[in-house]
Amino acid sequence: MVTEKPSSILLIVLVVIVLAAAGAAAAFVYEVNKPKAASSALTVQLGDNATVNYIGTFGSGAQAGRVFDSSIYAVATSNLTYPKSLEYESRGPPSAYSPLPVHVGPNAPSGGYTIGNLTFSTVVTGFWQGLIGLHGNQTKTIVVPPNLGYGPQNQSCVTTAPLGYTVPVLTSVAAASFASLYPNVTAAVGTEFADPTYGWNDTVFAVNASTVTVQALPGVNFLAMPNGLPFEVTAVNATTITLASTLTAANAGLVLGHAKTGGLCGATKFIVSAVNVIAGTLTENFNPEVQGEILDFTVTVVDIYPA
Repeated sequence: MVTEKPSSILLIVLVVIVLAAAGAAAAFVYEVNKPKAASSALTVQLGDNATVNYIGTFGSGAQAGRVFDSSIYAVATSNLTYPKSLEYESRGPPSAYSPLPVHVGPNAPSGGYTIGNLTFSTVVTGFWQGLIGLHGNQTKTIVVPPNLGYGPQNQSCVTTAPLGYTVPVLTSVAAASFASLYPNVTAAVGTEFADPTYGWNDTVFAVNASTVTVQALPGVNFLAMPNGLPFEVTAVNATTITLASTLTAANAGLVLGHAKTGGLCGATKFIVSAVNVIAGTLTENFNPEVQGEILDFTVTVVDIYPA
């Protein structure tokens, strides 16, 4: 029995049909899986929920123009194009960045409104007010003053510290406390190690049953960084070490310090908000950096969920 071969025209037709079907299937998959954009016919209204991408920058103060937060990974990873603020913290991998679910209004349940796998929560007043009237995919810069943002600075969270001070050459600590004050250091006479506060070399000077005495060994002009602030050793004698800050008024608002213990308002970091060379003081501001500042939010509406 002879099998009849299909004609070349028939083969061409079949190939076209198969390719067309495959293309349609691929198009269907793309349409199903691609992200949905908000309809430009909708506008954000009071009581709605919306997802937005945003870049938050300072609109006032010494850090004006710096980014303090963003929902966009490309912004978070570009320090050249988007310089970061002193207290900026990365969220981590790309998966940690996504549009912010926002409830457009002053009140939301403590757990937010849940729609699908999104939870919409209340944000600062100026942010959600600035979204009202925006279309889907529309971008706008919202200027948020302190009274509509994070409020004024709490002056009880602000203190002053001297620009110069002295510390003793010899420091005696209880033997029981030595290990916690000087981690990974053996309490044996002659042991040398880097001072955990100032960075200069120390040595164990004397040891007895109850006390360990540590001797500091800095040289003049040594640059120390207590609490993350720059101090220079200006004099050393048999009993004391003199330190002087190298900060000037030009550094105000641009230096971040760290308080190991005793920080104000429960904070462990502060911004040097002022340097008064004549008075011999610097000001340590333990308020969050966004508090008391004008904030600019460049927002893009991604999707709108009408109330």
